[in-house]
Amino acid sequence: MIGDCHDMKPLPDSVKKLIEAKTFANIATLMPDGSPHVTQTWVDHDGDLVLINTIEGSQKHKNVLRNPRVALDICDPANAFNVAVIRGRVKEVTFKGADEHVDRLAKKYLGQDKYQSRRPGMRRVLFKIEPLHIVPPFTDTTPRKST
Repeated sequence: MIGDCHDMKPLPDSVKKLIEAKTFANIATLMPDGSPHVTQTWVDHDGDLVLINTIEGSQKHKNVLRNPRVALDICDPANAFNVAVIRGRVKEVTFKGADEHVDRLAKKYLGQDKYQSRRPGMRRVLFKIEPLHIVPPFTDTTPRKST
């Protein structure tokens, strides 16, 4: 276990729905000097855990092994105001299930049964992120005057 935190927050249904759509996440990890490193990525969830799949040795992989704190936003490409923001900790970094997971993501994002960009020697790795602070998508519930 990389980040041991007992303040995990449940993902609201509005955030789960956003993640389940064909949306992208921008994930921020921390470089050795403390500066942010941000990359756009596919995103998924398993219950209340946010899932990010990447390759072993990527900068974000190196960063979370050293410091499990992350932040991400998940933005609807059809409506930039439909966005969720999450700060959390990477609870687990694992190879187990990562290849099967990237195939599921390829189906979601590309309509392909298998992820086609595998290269020899490349290993997929899965981040399991515990949300600690969540800003769900804004929903305007202000009553409107009828005209």
